[in-house]
Amino acid sequence: MKLKISSQIKYIFAIILAGIFWGIISIFLKDLSNEGLSSIQIMAIRGILSSFFLFIILFISDRNALKIDLKDLWMFIGTGVVSLTFFSLCYFYTILESGASVAVVLLYTSPIFVLLLSAVIFKEKITVLKFISLILTFVGCVFVTGLISGKQSVSIIGFFIGLCSGLGYALYSIFSRFALKKYKPITIIFYTFLFSGISILPFCQPLQAIKIFSFKMIPSSIFISILCTVLPYLLYTFGLKGIENSKAAILVTIEPLVGTLIGVLLFNEEMNLVKLVGILLIFLSIILCGIKQKN
Repeated sequence: MKLKISSQIKYIFAIILAGIFWGIISIFLKDLSNEGLSSIQIMAIRGILSSFFLFIILFISDRNALKIDLKDLWMFIGTGVVSLTFFSLCYFYTILESGASVAVVLLYTSPIFVLLLSAVIFKEKITVLKFISLILTFVGCVFVTGLISGKQSVSIIGFFIGLCSGLGYALYSIFSRFALKKYKPITIIFYTFLFSGISILPFCQPLQAIKIFSFKMIPSSIFISILCTVLPYLLYTFGLKGIENSKAAILVTIEPLVGTLIGVLLFNEEMNLVKLVGILLIFLSIILCGIKQKN
């Protein structure tokens, strides 16, 4: 077995950057949450504003990218509703039911689902390095979130719905892979958030959100839509063009690592040896993903 550094650096870098931008979302989430918006209302604002900004960009620069075949709608319903809306609702429920640490760990079972689904659908190989990276990723997330302390209890329904959030999160990579055969990443992202934003409205009490929304929420709403949504989704979808789904799913787990560092540096959250070990394990899994295995 020979190992060498992967030549797909730009795609790997794009995926890692996506994870970093997703990881800083807590900065703006806390600001909007402190103003009285619920997590689902923030998600609705994020989806609607993201699709609005993308529409303006595409309308000015490339109107042809707005065109899709009706027979391909299932791809965008898949990325927007089946993946983004479904996993978000499951994720928020798990946070309320079992706590944030449990929710994050169960959400990051997604690389397991991506690995298995990609092996079945796209015939991606389950290599030794992928398997080791997967184990390191999951254990690292357990350590980073503090779940290893054993203070959280998980109900059966909380555990099941948490796993559903991981499955929903994984499905974005699957549906995107089909869409990338025909459409540009920016087109996929636009319709993903358009469908997600529409589908989340029945769950978010939109009239209440409108009453709560104020002028000082605008900067955080824009940042969460562009910096933490449009940009990372474009980077992640671009990355899927050049590397396997299973590798991308592992690389993007830098997100909880970045989220933890943001919490420590900006919100005075605790950093201990267990979290540090978790961070190192996630870094190690990312390094392993950057190595190409040859038999």
